[in-house]
Amino acid sequence: MITVELQGLEVFGHHGVGADEREAGRTFVFDVDWDVEDAAASDCLADTVDYREVAACVRDVSDGRQFQLIEALSIAVADALLHRFPVDRVRVQVRKPALRPAGLPVAASSATVERTRG
Repeated sequence: MITVELQGLEVFGHHGVGADEREAGRTFVFDVDWDVEDAAASDCLADTVDYREVAACVRDVSDGRQFQLIEALSIAVADALLHRFPVDRVRVQVRKPALRPAGLPVAASSATVERTRG
């Protein structure tokens, strides 16, 4: 198996618990990785999963619905990737950067999910 990764994929979305967060929107950062068969070593795009299509799928899920929780967003992205692509495992981390909970600076909040087929 070969693990392919997209790190730091920035997608603007309208997610959050507060209505003001959802209305204004913000950039969310996604790290996604998935396994492909060794056939991908052929150097032929047809033998792997095109990361451009993975990035578009992440954007489609984010654009398609407003989520209150990044946990739910990460699950929806992972499930969509498993449904759309011939992969057996996918891991999705969603980060919400530059927060100030309780007035304290935080680099990011994140949620990570790993899903496997069947």
